[in-house]
Amino acid sequence: MFAIIGFAVVISSVIGGYMAQGGHLNVLWQPFEILIIIGAAVGATLIGNPKQVTIGIAKNLGLVVKGSRFSKNSYLELLAMLYAIFKLAKTKGDLALESHVEKPEESTLFTKFPTFSHDHHLLLYLCDYLRLLTLGTNNAHELETIIDQEIEAHHNELHAISGAVTNMADAMPALGIVAAVLGVIHTMGSITEPPEVLGHLIGGALVGTFMGVLLSYGFIAPIGRSLELTFNAETQYLQCIKAGLLAHMQGYAPQVSIEFARKILTSNVRPTFQEVEQFLQSAPTE
Repeated sequence: MFAIIGFAVVISSVIGGYMAQGGHLNVLWQPFEILIIIGAAVGATLIGNPKQVTIGIAKNLGLVVKGSRFSKNSYLELLAMLYAIFKLAKTKGDLALESHVEKPEESTLFTKFPTFSHDHHLLLYLCDYLRLLTLGTNNAHELETIIDQEIEAHHNELHAISGAVTNMADAMPALGIVAAVLGVIHTMGSITEPPEVLGHLIGGALVGTFMGVLLSYGFIAPIGRSLELTFNAETQYLQCIKAGLLAHMQGYAPQVSIEFARKILTSNVRPTFQEVEQFLQSAPTE
């Protein structure tokens, strides 16, 4: 929602300010210069990035409008689920988790937390490490190293997408100059035309520079930053799971383990201790 408002503010401010000075909108409409800038930017992105990154850009653009899916309620559900898992493991042993991690889509435990269980990637991430517990893994420091490496790999994979968008933004001012130079070359072919015609052609050529800078700093760079922040939110979610798992492995009670997980969250999504306590009272358990 805020992204849409931001785009509207950029457009209305630039166009409104231009028109307030007596500018004519028809001069700004230079579709071929826009084609040069955007086409060259997309082509350069295709050249400079592997297939999975370019596909990732297309798949994740909607996140600019939607934003991160991880809210305070998402974390409340996650903490309640971790509490149920750790409580089961404490009372019946880690082997009691085996039936849940082998077929998580059929688990009576995971299905009670639909927001989490419907995310295939997150479900596999958690089950992979719970499976290690059922297999006898008991060294928290060794497991922490493995989790950190997986999170880093996932983080780098996502940030290759936002980085490609940011690189596209960096290139657009220069591509705007390319469009402007081509416009000037076209103008030179009409040098014998009267001044009013030359003025229109020169103005159209300069639109290339304007569009390159506007698209870069007004749209593409903010989109890249928005994707980066959204991906950071997903990394934080994985870190929250990690903190809870490691606390459980070190022998802490379920309530303490989820408190470790809660404390690493940023203030905008972190529920209070009292909110967690209240949610646990009504949350489903195994």
